[in-house]
Amino acid sequence: MLIAQISDPHIRPQGQLYQDVVDSNAMFAAAVQHLNGLDPRPELVLLTGDIVDHGDPAEYAMARALLAELQLPYLVIPGNHDERAAFRAAFADQPYLPRADGPLHYVVDDRGPVRIVALDVTIPGKHHGLVDAAALAWLDAALSAAPEQPTLLMLHQPPFATGIPYMDPYWCEGGEGLAAVLRRHSQVERITCGHVHRFMQLRFGGTSLCTAPSTTTTIALQLQPDAKPASYIEPPAFLLHHWLAGTGLITHLCPIGQFPGPYPFA
Repeated sequence: MLIAQISDPHIRPQGQLYQDVVDSNAMFAAAVQHLNGLDPRPELVLLTGDIVDHGDPAEYAMARALLAELQLPYLVIPGNHDERAAFRAAFADQPYLPRADGPLHYVVDDRGPVRIVALDVTIPGKHHGLVDAAALAWLDAALSAAPEQPTLLMLHQPPFATGIPYMDPYWCEGGEGLAAVLRRHSQVERITCGHVHRFMQLRFGGTSLCTAPSTTTTIALQLQPDAKPASYIEPPAFLLHHWLAGTGLITHLCPIGQFPGPYPFA
C-alpha cells in the first residue's frame, strides 16, 4: 500500500499570493500533477491541515477546484489556519468526515492494509493544538477497535518541542497523555503531522513520528533561542508512506518537480 502525504498548502483566493510572496495555488497544482504522475500510484493521499490560509469560503472554493484535478482519493484534516465550519462545509461531500459539530476525528479502514486514524487537535481561533481528555478517550476507543491492523495516525500540530523557538509555542499540548495512549496500542506504525513546514522524525509514544514539509514554503531551521521567525522558498516536497508486507511502514521524503536524470546507477 502506498500513501502519499502533502501538507500546509495555504491556498489563497484566485490571483492572490501567500504572504504576498509566493503563488501557493500554483505550487499546490504542481504537487497535484506530480502525484498524478507517480508510478505506481498511491492508493490514498493525506492532506494534513492548513489547506487554506485564512479559512475563507473563497479559499476553500479554490482548494476544491485544485483538488478536482487530483486523480487519487484523498483524506483531509483541518489545521490552525483552517476555519472549522467553513472546512466542514467545503468538504461536506467527503463521506468519512463526521457530520456532528465539534472536532473532525474519523477512521478509514477500507482503503488497504493500513488503517488511517485522523485526530483533529485544532482549537478554533488558536494556533496551537490540544489533545484533551475527550480526544484521548476517542482515540483509545478507535485504536482498541482494531488492535491487529497496522495503523497510521495523522494530526496537524505535532505534540513535541521542535527546538525552533518561534514554532514551539504553537505545538500540540497534551502530548504526555497522547503518548500514554499510544504505548497501549502497538499496532500504530506511524504518527504523521503537518504544521511545521519541515520534515522531522523522532520516537514518540513507543512508535515513530514524522512531520511533512509544506508544498509552499519551508520554515527556517534556526535553533538559536532568540532566532527570529523566517521562511524560505525551498524545493517543495511530500511524504510517501509505503507499507511493505514483512518489512513495515517505510516513509520516503520526495521532492516535487522535475530534476536532471536519470543517470546510470554505478
